[in-house]
Amino acid sequence: MDPGFTAEQDGIRRTLRELLHKRCGPEELRAALDAPLGHDPALWAALAEQLGLPGLALPEAYGGVGCPVTDLALAAEETGRVLAPSPLLATSVLAAPLILGLGTDAQRADLLPRISDGTLTAALAVPAPALATALALTGPQHGDWAGGGRAGGIQARRAQGVWRLYGEAVQVLDGHGAGALVVAAHTGGFVRSRTLLFVVPGDAVGLVRSRQTALDATRPQARVQLRDVRAELLGSEEEASGVPEALSRVGDFAAAFLACEAVGAADRALERTVEYLGRREQFGRVIGSFQAVQHRLADVYVQIQAARSAAYYAAWAAGGAVGPDGLAGPDGRVGGLALAQALEALRRAAAEGIQLHGGIGFTWEHEAHLFFKRAAGDELLFGPVHRLRAHAAEGARLFERTEVSV
Repeated sequence: MDPGFTAEQDGIRRTLRELLHKRCGPEELRAALDAPLGHDPALWAALAEQLGLPGLALPEAYGGVGCPVTDLALAAEETGRVLAPSPLLATSVLAAPLILGLGTDAQRADLLPRISDGTLTAALAVPAPALATALALTGPQHGDWAGGGRAGGIQARRAQGVWRLYGEAVQVLDGHGAGALVVAAHTGGFVRSRTLLFVVPGDAVGLVRSRQTALDATRPQARVQLRDVRAELLGSEEEASGVPEALSRVGDFAAAFLACEAVGAADRALERTVEYLGRREQFGRVIGSFQAVQHRLADVYVQIQAARSAAYYAAWAAGGAVGPDGLAGPDGRVGGLALAQALEALRRAAAEGIQLHGGIGFTWEHEAHLFFKRAAGDELLFGPVHRLRAHAAEGARLFERTEVSV
């Protein structure tokens, strides 16, 4: 692994930081959160036109930039610094790789160019709270997490050659405004039970969507109801056995992306705290001059740097090496481990920031609570941290007893 950045990676990060500094300040952030979509469409269009961010990791044949997924993960550090609300995670990290990996030539040619130029957003819909399970982040993809049984989840049935879906999914990231949905649904009886992925247009008949109130307002979520909705199978039935593996690969990359994003948010939370403590005076002295305060900040800094190293390694692994279990990274589930460490660093940086800001840190008007909610919200969606680590330990067989012969 080369720990340095390429000139292209430095350029992407620098340009993205400059754009977000101009277009996603505190006032713009709060305005975007109150918008119907939960993000600023003008900012999303600027990210697509000036940087090609939605298609950064998509092949040039489909209008993308053709960069490795590592570059997209590293760019997430900059979006995390400002808690930028955008459909980047839902569209480019969760949905687009599934379309690219499993879709037919016609589906790729239809959807990916529009995703690349930012005119189409997409979302991955799985029954809650099964997102972490579907992505194989907190445990094996065993059980009927997509539905299973006669009720609950999302069911798929085929009649006269047409697939129809019925059921409900909640906590669908950016699902209320996405132009296309990639839906995981259960089909088949007890013997042929399996999970398939389907593409559903945002204007499909019988599709009912509504935005939900979420702990983290910078991650808009939706309730998606499918009432006998006509859907198109993603790929072919013959490739259905590859759905779990594809979801697992997407999960490992999503974890690396989220880890980089959390590191950026933690770094910015610490910066804001240090800036405040350098101005605020108490007992005739600047608060930042107290040794006890300095020790607390130093501990946060060390934790963030450790999390950054893990996140960078996970981003590099997701873009290159493949382990023996088919997942990105020579050590297996490096994405989950990096995400666990990054979320802990963000939670601590945000908590210390709230406390060290004093009374103002606990107010709604201050931004400190947004950083804390990002950590808590991501852990609810993709964690919790102890399960991320436990699953990685199981994958590495750390706690299996081995017999050593002498």
